[in-house]
Amino acid sequence: MTPLDFSRWYDFDERGLRGGYFPSSALEVQEGERVGVVLLNLGGPRSLDEVEAFLYNLLMDPALLDLPIRGGLRHWGSKVLASYRAESVREEYELIGGSSPLNHLTQEQAESLETYLNDQYGEPTGVDFQTYVAMRYGHPCSEEAAAQMEADGVDRVVLLPMYPQYSMTTSGSSLAYWKALDEAGEIPSWPTTAAYEYAANPKYVQALSELIDEGLQRFQRERRPDVQLLFSAQGMPLRSYRHRQDPYCCLVHATVRQVMEQRGHDRPYHTAFQNRIGFREGLPPTTPDVIERLADKSDDQSLLMVPLPFVTDHLQTSYGLDIKLREWAERVGIRHYEVTPGLNTHPLFIEALSEVTLAQLDLPVDLNQLRIGGDGLAQDYPLRPVEELPQHNNHESERCPSCNEPLRARRWTGRDDLPESEMLRSGSEEDSATPPSASAPTS
Repeated sequence: MTPLDFSRWYDFDERGLRGGYFPSSALEVQEGERVGVVLLNLGGPRSLDEVEAFLYNLLMDPALLDLPIRGGLRHWGSKVLASYRAESVREEYELIGGSSPLNHLTQEQAESLETYLNDQYGEPTGVDFQTYVAMRYGHPCSEEAAAQMEADGVDRVVLLPMYPQYSMTTSGSSLAYWKALDEAGEIPSWPTTAAYEYAANPKYVQALSELIDEGLQRFQRERRPDVQLLFSAQGMPLRSYRHRQDPYCCLVHATVRQVMEQRGHDRPYHTAFQNRIGFREGLPPTTPDVIERLADKSDDQSLLMVPLPFVTDHLQTSYGLDIKLREWAERVGIRHYEVTPGLNTHPLFIEALSEVTLAQLDLPVDLNQLRIGGDGLAQDYPLRPVEELPQHNNHESERCPSCNEPLRARRWTGRDDLPESEMLRSGSEEDSATPPSASAPTS
C-alpha cells in the first residue's frame, strides 16, 4: 500500500483515539499453535540514501500530521518538503553513524523477546512464539512482516506497539496501517489482538528507574544528590489533545508519576515535550524552554535527561537529546548534562514486553499459575488477561498537567489493597538524599 493510498483510506474516528482497529481483549490460543508477535515501531533510514523517502512517508501520514490537504496535493507537497529537508536531516544522521540505530535495536528486541517467551512460557503453555518487526516508515514494513508470518505458518497475531504510552499518532498510526492492509486484502487476515498501552507496567517502570540510577553515576559523587531529572517526551500536536482528547499526555505523566513513586521522590523532576510536530503548535512545555528555565534558576545546575516514550535509541535520542539539546543546555548555562539511553534490550524491559504479550492471550493454562518475580521487585504478582487489568484508581484526584484529565493507566499488580508504589522497591539509598517534600513535578 502506498502512502497516498493510506492517506485516502484513513479517517479520524474513535478507533484512532482508543486503538480500536483490532480487539484489545485476550485472544484464545490452543496448545500447539504458533503466535506471531509483531513489534510495531517507527522505522528509520538504513542509509543516507533512504532519508528522503523516510521523510516523505512521515509527511504523508494523516494520523501523524493532520493537515488540511489530502490526495495528490498532499503527495506533491510532501515530495517537495521531503526534498527540501533531506540534506539537513542527512547531516544529522551522519553525526550518529549514517543510519538509524532503531532498525537493528528493534530487531535485537524482537529476538530477545522471542527467546524469553519461548524459554519461560513455551513449554508450560504448549505455544510457539515467533516475533516479527514491522516499521511504520521503513523496512521491514508491515507487508514484509506479514509475508514472513504467512510463510512461517502463524495462527494467531499479537500487535505490540513499541510505544508504552498510546497515541493516535504513533501506536494508532501503526495499527491503522495494519488494518488498512487487512481490509484491502494485501495481507492475510489472522485472528488478531492489539496491545493498547503499558505505561505503568512495573517492570517497564523499574527498568526506567535503573537507567536513571546508571545515569546518575556519570555525575561526580558529591553532585549526585543535586541532579534534577527532566523526562523529555516526544512532542505531539496540541490539537490532538484540545480537540481529539488523545490520551498520550495523560499516559506520559502517569509513567513519570510511577517512576518517581518507585524512587521515593528522591529528587526534583520535570516533564517536557521535545519538539513541534509539522506546522502545528506542539504540547507545552517544550524541552528547550524547561532547560532554559532551569538554567536561569542556578549557574551550577546538574540535569539528567530521561527520554520518553523512546524505548529504542534513534535520531531523537542519539542526536536530538545527546547532541542538539546538549549544545543548547551548554549555551544557556547548564554545566552538567547527561542523557539516559533507550531501554533497548534491558532485561526488565524484555520481561515487561513478555507480560504485555501474554496479557493479550487466553492461553491453555491459567495465567494465575505463572508467577512473575522480576529483579528488584518486592512482590511477585500473577499475570492476568488484559480484561482483568483495571485502570489506576488510587489517585483519581491527581490530574494530568497537560489536559486536566485524571491520570489513568492499566494496573498490573494483583494487590488491590496496596498502592503500586508499595509493591516496588524504593530507590537506592545513595540516591535518596533529597526528602520527598523537596520534589515536585513541573510541566
